[in-house]
Amino acid sequence: MDMRKAVIAALAGGSMLAGVALGAAFAAGSSANAATNTPTSANTRADASASPGVFVSNEDPAHEAGESPEREAQENAGQRPTVP
Repeated sequence: MDMRKAVIAALAGGSMLAGVALGAAFAAGSSANAATNTPTSANTRADASASPGVFVSNEDPAHEAGESPEREAQENAGQRPTVP
């Protein structure tokens, strides 16, 4: 193989490797930022793993103090309350 062809082949291979490395770096950076979107609010409930359609009762003592017995019975039965 001619020396000129070997140099051209090495430059072409090196530029392809550099392109792959840059593409991987940019792709990894953007997906890592998207994956770190986790809730950090103090209002996040411990039972957040429940599906969105499932009702979960608020058992906070301040909330419980103002509830009617009918509402508490519905909450204890796992129903979404319909009474105040």
